[in-house]
Amino acid sequence: MNDTFASASRHTVPSPVAAVLSRLPPYPGSLLLVTGLNLVLARQLPADVAARLQGQRIRIHVRDAGLKFDFAWEGRAFRASAPQPATELTLSANAHDFLRLAQRLDDPDTLFFNRRLSMEGDTELGLVVKNALDALELPVFQLAQWTPSAVFARLQRLRPSAAPGSRHAGR
Repeated sequence: MNDTFASASRHTVPSPVAAVLSRLPPYPGSLLLVTGLNLVLARQLPADVAARLQGQRIRIHVRDAGLKFDFAWEGRAFRASAPQPATELTLSANAHDFLRLAQRLDDPDTLFFNRRLSMEGDTELGLVVKNALDALELPVFQLAQWTPSAVFARLQRLRPSAAPGSRHAGR
């Protein structure tokens, strides 16, 4: 077994977990995905990319988890959609590779040429998506921002300070 295959097999969703995940209803997952895409990506999309994406059905297929997320760009935002029989573009990879893409640890070309990321459907649309991802402001997603301690610290900063005379004072 070569090192690339051994490394890839260590970073896959375990089969029992995938069996559970693959049974989840797809729409809520698509809704969560587009919420994240809209928070992180939608504001950075150039007008020409948004125009090209308009109404295009896209699927993210997380192979090792057995998950498929369907969505489209409508107006000024990504919108979740029910599972579609066909999409204009399907991007497939393992969860670990999608995470590495989001963290900018790997680029789409490297994953594509190593057969860890695949694109099916409209090749031109796939290149538009790839080029848009490459042009995004760095870093898009930092895992360290989402550790429990980092989230708790952000929530603490948002909490109104306990002013004298308030019901929270003295706690």
